[in-house]
Amino acid sequence: MRHSVNRPPTPDAAEDQEKEPTLQEIINIKLIESGEKERLMELLRERLTECGWKDEMKALCRAFIKKKGRNNVSVDDLVHVITPKGRASVPDSVKAELLQRIRTFLNSAAL
Repeated sequence: MRHSVNRPPTPDAAEDQEKEPTLQEIINIKLIESGEKERLMELLRERLTECGWKDEMKALCRAFIKKKGRNNVSVDDLVHVITPKGRASVPDSVKAELLQRIRTFLNSAAL
């Protein structure tokens, strides 16, 4: 590896070639190539809208903005505050359905 005083080490070309994709990266590539990732995203959007999750998140955002003042809130502030609440409030039934669809895909793709 070559080192520099002002920047991090630059990996050699041989090191780049040795790095194999992780299982997660392989699965993500297969999902994208097959179009399944987009179908899963659309299913997730539908289910979250059906169960009222989307409206709940919108209400949380509006309440936060109202509390802090419209001019005192950035998108980053909203993301920082709302993301943990949003992830925690996704219904288990939606998670289970998506997980089952992913498992079915992985079995059919023989990964």
